Amino acid sequence: MLELGESIPDGLRREVREETGLTVEPDALTGVYKNLTRGVVALVFRCHATGGVLAATAEADDFRWLHRDELAALVTPAYAVRLTDALDYAGTPAVQAHDGTQVLAEL
Repeated sequence: MLELGESIPDGLRREVREETGLTVEPDALTGVYKNLTRGVVALVFRCHATGGVLAATAEADDFRWLHRDELAALVTPAYAVRLTDALDYAGTPAVQAHDGTQVLAEL
């Protein structure tokens, strides 16, 4: 979540640093996802690391490299689509709606 008065790029950098220990710079907005149940909109960006050290944190106690086929066993479709959309990004951000679990529509 963005803090009051925080820009989207600054919030992105802060959230990634808090959750992973990495310092990143955004490259592209790859998707916009609305949780229709909670009224929350998430923006997903492809980024590149510029520093820091990948480490477990209070917000993310594990990390690993995955093949896209392994996503379905670890996260709900509403979250897996964010990663696959980022991997498939070809210049136009995806716009999706979900109910917190299932993707409902591409808008």
